[in-house]
Amino acid sequence: MSRRKPELETLDLATWPTLDWTGMDVEKRDRTRKLIDGIERYGNGEPLRSIEKATGVNRRQLYRLLERARALHWDGRIYGFRALVAHARVTGYTRMLPVVSRSEGRGTVGALSLLFERYPKLAAWLVLQIRQRRVRLVQTPCNDGIRVSVRGLRALHERFLQECRTLGLTVTDYPFNTANRAIRSLSSRVKAELLRGFGTAAAAAGASHLKGLPRSDDAPAPASTRPYQIVEFDGHRLDIRLKVAVRDPLGFEHEFEIERVWLLVIIDVCTRVVLGYHVALSREYGRYDVIKTIENALQPRPLRKFTIPGLVCRPQDGFASQRMPELAYVSWEFIRLDNAKANLAAETLEALCEFVGCVVSAGPRHSPDERPYIERFFGTIATKLSSRLPGYTGSNPRDLRRALTDPKGNLRLFVSLDELDELIEFAIASYHGTAHGGLNGVTPLEAMEFFARGRGEMLTWLPQVRRRMLCLMQSARHCRVRGYLALGVRPHINLLGVRYTNAVLACSAQLIGQSLRVYINSDDLRCVRAFLADGSELGVLEAQGAWRVVPHNLTLRNEIMRLKGRRQSADASAGNPIEAYVQTKVAEAKKSRRAASDVARTLRLLATAPTVRTPTGPLQPEISTVSSSVTTPEAVETVADTSLAPPIRPRKLAIGTGHVF
Repeated sequence: MSRRKPELETLDLATWPTLDWTGMDVEKRDRTRKLIDGIERYGNGEPLRSIEKATGVNRRQLYRLLERARALHWDGRIYGFRALVAHARVTGYTRMLPVVSRSEGRGTVGALSLLFERYPKLAAWLVLQIRQRRVRLVQTPCNDGIRVSVRGLRALHERFLQECRTLGLTVTDYPFNTANRAIRSLSSRVKAELLRGFGTAAAAAGASHLKGLPRSDDAPAPASTRPYQIVEFDGHRLDIRLKVAVRDPLGFEHEFEIERVWLLVIIDVCTRVVLGYHVALSREYGRYDVIKTIENALQPRPLRKFTIPGLVCRPQDGFASQRMPELAYVSWEFIRLDNAKANLAAETLEALCEFVGCVVSAGPRHSPDERPYIERFFGTIATKLSSRLPGYTGSNPRDLRRALTDPKGNLRLFVSLDELDELIEFAIASYHGTAHGGLNGVTPLEAMEFFARGRGEMLTWLPQVRRRMLCLMQSARHCRVRGYLALGVRPHINLLGVRYTNAVLACSAQLIGQSLRVYINSDDLRCVRAFLADGSELGVLEAQGAWRVVPHNLTLRNEIMRLKGRRQSADASAGNPIEAYVQTKVAEAKKSRRAASDVARTLRLLATAPTVRTPTGPLQPEISTVSSSVTTPEAVETVADTSLAPPIRPRKLAIGTGHVF
């Protein structure tokens, strides 16, 4: 038996990249098939003499092909059967002699590679220039397809020559002894370095992030086969300019342009039904906006009457909880969201994992393809709603629709915030009643009704206790009970610069100094819900002063306190602080869209807030048995306080009457 090389004894031909010979001509096809047959016979252990006789391939040629096949390809794998292609270059050209010719393109093959081998510092300098994006790639269409060219090469070439002079190269050395001083070779080398990896090439072309890489993890997200199994959440900044109308004391209406708003949506993957949405009037949405969206997705959606003429829903339109009341307070199993700070905040994750009881999947950064259904829904909103309204900003500054819908500074043509709220409600309701291509022509509501009622899929509802206590999705705030016996100041807590108390707390002297767990409703801070340290409910604590009367949210409270701290509103603490805040912002709205957005957010809150203070959950009686630490006689003090107190005697005025005797 002929001797075989030891390094070629173990060949795993099953892992070799294959070769398609069907597109070759007859002569090349026969030659390639003989070579493949010879390599396969060698891999099966057949003797070399038998291989030569059967295929006609010489053993020297066979060994050379095996060495070529084991070489490393540019894609990271070995060449394999790809090395059998005629005239395929497996290794690069290595030049040995210096360049002596002054003509460009003749006798200079491999000269630049030889220069970089002799001066590694010069090669490192070129790599650094590429990483610093001194040059960029440009794709332009041509007759043969797409051509990739390098821009900024002239300046790079000048710096390259300067680096060569620094290394001591003279006019008799390469690249100075050529006609064009190796600019073509430098261009080819730079282009090859840029195209070596897609990340480098995309960065040189101006891409901010990469997308489209196939998932390679071992545990991908499960496929959605039933409703409420997988939902997706994301926020979309609406591409439309808005206005707000404010009436002055004389009744005149003033219009101001506000900032763009955010639309936060939770959508079901299986049926494409929007479970809930929330409009956030701020530059960036926060964790409270995310939790508010979760609350809207859990609670039943009330029916709404539209004030815009012609805005009438069809019989098949609406929301899932309106058409099927049993879908109220249904929780989901798996939610997909991005890596925004508001989405990954501790309060948001605790609300989703602990309260709702679902699995949270935050996909890789800058990968909207991981949430295709919510992104496609936002595309539908942009096509059906935003792009058809005046003041559309377009998808980019060069969008033609931006110029066509520009109202030329006429605020009367802008959409108001109230009109936008109705349009969003109508657009989502109509979306639910429109045939969906991803559901084979079935509407989202029909798909939800089929799964929920037709097939009777198992759903998970929130317990009754959690439905009444949605405030527990917010993180608890620890407040210490304050009270001063010598001054007669009843027990209370200070929260966000405002005093809170109720009848039970005001009469419980034994609670002074203890810590309470307080849950707030970020949309209505007129009252909060308090619990003792052992978990017993203390009741609803109401804000004191004007904060108890005028509805306000957390953002408005923080803004007013910020103005008060900066002393920008001298009368913010006197009378109605919210009214003083609105007046201050209205004065600034003519010059600032952010101030106009603050006014719009405040006016919207005042218009939509309920007349009864709601701490997110049913109100409890003001006097109740809280725990053993709050005794019954103290609780009864609120009733008997007036009868046991001594009669009140009026005090004498400390100021004069104004009369002169």
